[in-house]
Amino acid sequence: MGKLVLAAMVTLDGVHQAPGGPQEDTRDGFGQGGWTVPYVDEDFGRFVDDLFDRAGAFLLGRRTYAIFASYWPRITDPANLIASRLNALPKYVASTTLTDPGWAGTTVLDGDLATEVTALKERTDGEVQVHGSGALARTLLALGLVDTVHLSTFPVVLGAGHRLFAEGALPAAFRHSGGRVTAAGVSIQSYDLAGRPEYGSFELPENA
Repeated sequence: MGKLVLAAMVTLDGVHQAPGGPQEDTRDGFGQGGWTVPYVDEDFGRFVDDLFDRAGAFLLGRRTYAIFASYWPRITDPANLIASRLNALPKYVASTTLTDPGWAGTTVLDGDLATEVTALKERTDGEVQVHGSGALARTLLALGLVDTVHLSTFPVVLGAGHRLFAEGALPAAFRHSGGRVTAAGVSIQSYDLAGRPEYGSFELPENA
């Protein structure tokens, strides 16, 4: 049985919108796309290669799938690990509107997401990886289906944009399972889902 792994890139103020380019996602007039580019170095490249090397399948939201499908099928260099994995491994896109995905090896999940993703994890060897796909990621977290989160935090504040963990997100606790900081200052931290948060107080006892 595989596990569901979420790989996300965020700014210091939590924005995850359009990390890869100016035209990637301009919803709500967002004009700061491509904020990860100045910080992508060899350290970050090694992390990404290691991540994709563990993939057994990919699960994407409709918007991220469209971005990936417009680019990666055109990269045919066998030495490109990311392209090789994305083009060869099974891909699943959660959508109730997509009927002809086009990208070879793609299956549309248009039924009950909890049931379909649970079945996908059970039949996959290795990791079912979710890249980007903010709305899908929040749904999967709310359903308790995510096993591990790889959160890459970039040293930049944008002040606007869609956030990965938005207001109303389901409270969850995580256990830190590893991490590193790249030479460019990107903090890459891994967390395993550990259930619901626990709470306490730093207040002094009344008779202290």
